[in-house]
Amino acid sequence: MQRQGSIGGSAAIRVRVTGGVLLVAHLVLVAWVTLRPRDVPWVMPPNLHPLASVRADLALGWPEATKRIGEGLALLAPLGVLLPMVSGRLYVSPLASLIRTVAAGALVSLGIELLQTGVPGQVVDVDSLLMNTVGVALAHAAIVPAARAWLRRRGESPLPAPLLQEEATQGRTPTIPRVGIAP
Repeated sequence: MQRQGSIGGSAAIRVRVTGGVLLVAHLVLVAWVTLRPRDVPWVMPPNLHPLASVRADLALGWPEATKRIGEGLALLAPLGVLLPMVSGRLYVSPLASLIRTVAAGALVSLGIELLQTGVPGQVVDVDSLLMNTVGVALAHAAIVPAARAWLRRRGESPLPAPLLQEEATQGRTPTIPRVGIAP
């Protein structure tokens, strides 16, 4: 039996497999970029004050701040699209999808920050966590609802709309007729 609201048939398999492969490739790339040891003569202390490094970036001027903040937003932004792609659901609440995706992106970012504590030359920065999470949310909000609406209009739904509605209600609960008890 198919999950309600998922993409049907071979299209679902293609979308989920493609999403899974791209997700794994992206996470490997992110791990390679963020968890490599750096050969630096000194290491800055960890930043545990929210938006402190963003203020420091803005103090460097707009071109440099745009570059650094953009990198923070873009690092995990593809997760905003790839995570819903792996699930393959078309009929889902946009708010629930956004919350699930942002929570997963925040957990991935937190995991990266925690792993960086053991890597030489890498320091923990709470602003990286914030920027990565905002990047996931922005990518999800910008692409996923429009893509799902386009796929629904295109006719990729697994069941016709009336059948989906019937399946949601599931009809009446069956009853067992009473049988008399012998004395």
